[in-house]
Amino acid sequence: MFDLLLSGFVTLFVILDPLGLVPLFLAVTPGVGAAERRRIALRACLIAFVILTLFGLAGLMLLEGLGITLGAFRVAGGLFLFWIGFELVFEKRKERHERSATRAVDDPDVADVAAFPLAIPLMAGPGAISAVILLSGSVPSLAGQIGLVVVVFAALAVTFAFLAVADHFDRWLGATGRAVISRLLGVLLAALAVQFVADGIAALVQSSQSIATAA
Repeated sequence: MFDLLLSGFVTLFVILDPLGLVPLFLAVTPGVGAAERRRIALRACLIAFVILTLFGLAGLMLLEGLGITLGAFRVAGGLFLFWIGFELVFEKRKERHERSATRAVDDPDVADVAAFPLAIPLMAGPGAISAVILLSGSVPSLAGQIGLVVVVFAALAVTFAFLAVADHFDRWLGATGRAVISRLLGVLLAALAVQFVADGIAALVQSSQSIATAA
C-alpha cells in the first residue's frame, strides 16, 4: 500500500505543479505583501484540500451511483492525466493557466483569488480530482483512505511551502529552471498515466471475462 500512496503523492504533486503555480500566484497577487500572500496561499490550499478530500472519499460512491466501473474510470482518468503530462512537456498547460489567472485579475467581480483561480481550477482541477479518485479506488481499506487524506495534505503542504516563498523562489529558479523541471515532471506523469490506462484495460477485460463465464 505504501508504494501506491507514494505513487499517488507523486502523481498529485506533478498535477498540482507547484513550480508552475509560483509565477501565476505572483501574477494574481500584484502589490500584495509577503504576509498577505502567505495568507492567500494558505486559504487556497485549505480550500483545495477540502475539495480533493471530499472527492477522494466520496468519488467512488459517485461513480457507483452513475454506473461507472472503476476500470472504465481508470482508462478515462489515465487518458486525461496523459493529456496533462503532454501539456506540461509542451508548455500548453502553462498557457491555459495563465488565461485563468488573467481572467481573475481582469474580472472586477472576482474578489477572492484564493478560491478562484488558485484553489479552483489551478489546484483542485479535473486532473487532481481524477487522480484522487483513482488513488481511492486502489486503496479501499480504512487505512488506505486515511493514507489518501495524508497524501492530499502532504502534496498541498508542499505546494503551500513553494507559494509561501514564491517571490524568492521565482528569482532563484528562473524561467529556464521552471521549464526544464516542468518537462521532466510531465514525462513522469505521462508514464504514470499509461500505467493507469493499462490497469483499467486489464480490469475491464477481466470483468468481461467474468461476465462471459457467468453467462
